[in-house]
This record gives sequence, C-alpha cells and structure tokens, in this order.
Amino acid sequence: MIKELEIKLKQKGIRPTAMRLLVLEALSGQEAAVSLSDLEEVFEKSDRVTLYRTLKTFQENGLVHSIDDGTGAPKYALCEEGCECNIEQDLHVHFHCRMCRETFCLPKYKIPDIDLPGEFIPEEANLVVKGVCGKCSA
Repeated sequence: MIKELEIKLKQKGIRPTAMRLLVLEALSGQEAAVSLSDLEEVFEKSDRVTLYRTLKTFQENGLVHSIDDGTGAPKYALCEEGCECNIEQDLHVHFHCRMCRETFCLPKYKIPDIDLPGEFIPEEANLVVKGVCGKCSA
C-alpha cells in the first residue's frame, strides 16, 4: 500500500515524505471530504501547520481539490484518476448532508458549462447541493 501511495505522489511531482504518505493514506480511506480539523483528530500529535501545508501541496499539484460547502471550513477530497482540476472538464457537484454534516463528491454529476461574457475569465466554480444523505435518511 505504501509503495502505491509513493508512486501516486511521485506521479503528481510531490516528494513522498512520511507525513505526506500518512495524510494520503488517511484521505484514501475516506468516503466523504475532510476538513483540516478532521485530519487533526486523526493525527493528534501532528502540527496543524504541517497538515495545512501538506493539503495545500496536494491541492497545488492536483492530488486533492477543496470544497466550500458553506460550513466555514474548506473540505478536501482526493481528485479522481485523470483529473486535472480543469474548470471546463473536471468540475463536479458536491452534496452536503445537513444531518451528519459530511460532504460528498459526486464526480459523475458534472457542473454544466456556463457561457460567460467574453470579459469574464472563470477560475473556479462550486456547486453544493444540500439535503439529507442516504445514511441519514435510512
């Protein structure tokens, strides 16, 4: 497993340090997006700044994307295989459950192309659907 994680980091141009491998392993085991605070709970003895820098490095290199789900803290999720975080191709819908407060990526549901006037240059877009997830509605 660790070797696979090392390869994944190297493919994205990220040096595989011990902390980066641990954070990637933690993210790989998540069904929902996680916040910096969520990761702090997993790595109790770790420095918050180190975790933040790790997430930012992952984001800058296209390994994770951040989600603004309206809770006040960004959440992070691994990008799908082949994702380049390209605004025209890779943006997808997210779902935030108001009961369990988890945020899920829905990569099969793409954000539709928005034809902006020529003088507007899109840099990011975010579509979060809020409601009750399948676990909570059962």
